[in-house]
Amino acid sequence: MHESTIKPIITTVKSDDDVRGILALQQKNLKKNLTPEQIQSQGFVTVEHEYAVLKAMNDAQPSVIVKDGETVVAYCLAMLPQFKNGVPELKTLFEAIDEIDYESQKLKDFNYVVMGQVCVGEGYRSMGFFDGMYQKLREELSAKFEMCVTDISTNNTRSLKAHARVGFIAVKDFEDKNLNEVWRVVIWDWRS
Repeated sequence: MHESTIKPIITTVKSDDDVRGILALQQKNLKKNLTPEQIQSQGFVTVEHEYAVLKAMNDAQPSVIVKDGETVVAYCLAMLPQFKNGVPELKTLFEAIDEIDYESQKLKDFNYVVMGQVCVGEGYRSMGFFDGMYQKLREELSAKFEMCVTDISTNNTRSLKAHARVGFIAVKDFEDKNLNEVWRVVIWDWRS
C-alpha cells in the first residue's frame, strides 16, 4: 500500500494525466509482463491500449478510476460500441455480442456499454475498489444504458469470481483463436 495522507478516491477520468496513469497501471498488469504464479493468484489484463484510442474513449465516456493522490491505482474502462474497431483485440467480443441471444432477442439490440477492462493495482486489491468502481460505473451510466457487457478469460478465475460477486451473469463462452483464449461473455443487467 502506498503511504499517503489522502484516502484513495473513486472518481472518473478528468485529464490526459489520468489516461496516462491508466496506461502505466495497465503495463504493470499485462499478462505478458507477469509470472504464471502472479497470473494465477492475482489475475491479469490482456489488451494493451494505445494512448490515442484510450483518450478518445474517455473523451466520449469518462471511465471510472481510483486515485491515490495523483496516481491512478485502479480503473474500469467504459467503452461505447462505436469504439469497437479502435481496439482490434476486442473485435471478437463485439462479433460475439452480435450473435448472442438474451431474453429472446439479440444482445446487440440492447442499449449496452462494454466494460473494456478492469484492473486494481497491487497493494490496492481486496479493499473494495473493484466493487466500488462498478457501483460508480452503474451510477454514471445506468440512466443511459440498459446493461454492461464484458468478457473475461476463462483462465482468469479471480476476475470471474469478482464479476459474479458484483452481479454479472454468464451468457456465453467463445474461443478467440487469434489470442488462443476462451472468453466468457458476462452481462450486468441494469434495468431492475
